[in-house]
Amino acid sequence: MIKRHTTRQIKVGGVRIGGGAPVSIQSMTKCDTSNVKVTVAEIKRLEAAGCEIARVAVKDFADAVAVRAIKRKIKIPIVCDIHFNYRLALVSIAAGADKIRLNPGNITKREEIAEVVKAAKKARIPIRIGVNSGSVLTSHPGPQRTRAGAGEPRATSHKSDASALVKAATGYIKILEALDFHDIIISLKASDVVSTVEAYRKMSDLCDYPQHLGVTAAGPHDSGIVKSAIGIGSLLLDGIGDTIRVSLTADPVEEVVAAKRILGALNARRFGPDIISCPTCGRCQVDLIGIVKKVEKALSASRFTLHVPRPVTIAVMGCEVNGPGEAREADIGIAFGKGSGALFKKGKIVKKVAAKHAVKELLKFL
Repeated sequence: MIKRHTTRQIKVGGVRIGGGAPVSIQSMTKCDTSNVKVTVAEIKRLEAAGCEIARVAVKDFADAVAVRAIKRKIKIPIVCDIHFNYRLALVSIAAGADKIRLNPGNITKREEIAEVVKAAKKARIPIRIGVNSGSVLTSHPGPQRTRAGAGEPRATSHKSDASALVKAATGYIKILEALDFHDIIISLKASDVVSTVEAYRKMSDLCDYPQHLGVTAAGPHDSGIVKSAIGIGSLLLDGIGDTIRVSLTADPVEEVVAAKRILGALNARRFGPDIISCPTCGRCQVDLIGIVKKVEKALSASRFTLHVPRPVTIAVMGCEVNGPGEAREADIGIAFGKGSGALFKKGKIVKKVAAKHAVKELLKFL
């Protein structure tokens, strides 16, 4: 079991963050927030995928005002992402935002921060201090970087970048605390995984505010998932993190799917049955890749993901070498030979079935 750092609990709408609450999943819409119909449709897709908190970009007053209409039509809490203009936060709060994200890199005047804090306190909603390397490190550059030659690693100072992120967050925390405001959530995101991990580790030693994990601008689907899994996963294994957002240049639903898989891989949360399958080799005599895809598709049905009463592990193996032996920890599974497979339960073979009926027969055990 992962021993989590003790953090205070903050409430975002009906979702509890920190204080031992389950690690929650967030995503962000990628449409024009003022287009209520499109924004609501996107948030509903996120809700259906398992997203628990949705963030929207508030770039102007039309976006801020639209929050009121959006909230009437969605079930999950909404977070307003504010940059540059503190007045957008004030209008968003008045419109019913469940949380405000402020960027220390571009909202810096104490009197403006105080106005947002006053409004958030009155509305009883939290503020995320959302430190982002793109704004903080650009405004406050660290030590001079040198350009590496061919084949040489780029000379960077991850520790300096992490320290700059932490310094920006702690400075903001002091401002909010001086205003007697403590409903704070912190994020310290860089596009560099090592800097991100170091920053969160440093911050976890300095305060007990809940932390929102993520690697910013992680990139396109595949590489973004790798960066996010390494960064977010490393921190969760350290017991750090209370809510997560996987940032991908992709459909936001893919962010939610990736977040669920990261949490599932760490046994931090369960979202339906877990599939273990071998990578296949020359011994495999069936289309195992196709079979696994069919199992995944079948398990995506709500009757499996929502109504399986306990954690279930399903093994799909390409030959007898990786069969009941290596997959003995699985609740149910199948190991294939030539054109057929042996169904097993808790490591014991139950019966043999033709490959074409394998998925149907396997899922009868659920």
